[in-house]
Amino acid sequence: MSHLPSRRGLLFGTAAVSAGALLAGCTSNEKSDDEQPAANDQPAADDKPGRQVTIGFAGPQADHGWLNAINENAKSRAEKYQDVTLEITEGSNDTAQQIGQIETLINKKVDVLVVLPADGKALTQVGLKAMRAGIPVVNLDRIFNTPQAYRCWIGGDNYGMGLNAGHYIGEKLKDKPNARVIELAGLDNLELTKQRTQGFDDALKNYPNIRKVARQAAEFTVESGQAKMAQLLQAQPEFDALWNHDDDQGVGALRAIEQAGRDDFLMVGGAGALSAFQAIKQDDGVLKATVLYPPTMAASAIDLARALGQGKGVGGLAEFEIPASLTLYSAVVDKTNVDQYMPTGFE
Repeated sequence: MSHLPSRRGLLFGTAAVSAGALLAGCTSNEKSDDEQPAANDQPAADDKPGRQVTIGFAGPQADHGWLNAINENAKSRAEKYQDVTLEITEGSNDTAQQIGQIETLINKKVDVLVVLPADGKALTQVGLKAMRAGIPVVNLDRIFNTPQAYRCWIGGDNYGMGLNAGHYIGEKLKDKPNARVIELAGLDNLELTKQRTQGFDDALKNYPNIRKVARQAAEFTVESGQAKMAQLLQAQPEFDALWNHDDDQGVGALRAIEQAGRDDFLMVGGAGALSAFQAIKQDDGVLKATVLYPPTMAASAIDLARALGQGKGVGGLAEFEIPASLTLYSAVVDKTNVDQYMPTGFE
């Protein structure tokens, strides 16, 4: 998942449905000359080839499964369109290098920019530079400091992840007296981690029989997940549920759980890794669900950039323009719907 602050805007759709579905063309019945055109008769992006659009894409280094999936989603989505040329930079976590890469794309006069900044605050000025140069920016997930630096923001809902994880666990344990839950968080110095924990805590307030008895912060890595989970297991010999913020660190957590021989609780993950989906489908361990932070947002960002470049809106909405903000829903995936989401799982 994204390792810098993300925030919420307009709640918009599920993770598995990218903006490609939203950007379907509108159709209308024939109307007489004296009728006023309806708003939804305005051009909307669809799969049919249109004006050629060059999209510049700049993201961070793919040093995490989720970030690699972001890059792959962007590339595969662009390949779908005959009218899209994707200029993609080599991912970098160095803000100065990423700024230089984006400035190169600006100098190439790409039609639209899609940027997942290594640091939203540090890259705000280059976003402003692109917008002032007449190049609309789709800001992906990690948000710039000002809306003036982007035309559209699209990203995940960290608070919603925690909220939905808490409600899922709450419903599973609502009839159990004195239920105990623990939390394996991500990096505590990141705002997104605080948002996820806040959502989780707020959801649990709806279940007076449930108490969170422990929390450890890991680092979104397999190694840290294993080490911190081992500490939690040692400190908490009895509990009923675990929420883990990130499926990558969850691989390590599951190793620690297996080594400890524990199977007396349910576990909910976060993000939507393929390994998590597979474990949920097998249903022979503690992992019963995961809450999405969908990397399909990168495919949706390409759809939105294409619509911007072609001067089109979103099918199904009355407005002529694409929205200024799209927040993806953090769906819960368990054995009842895992087959639907399996194709979106990242490695």
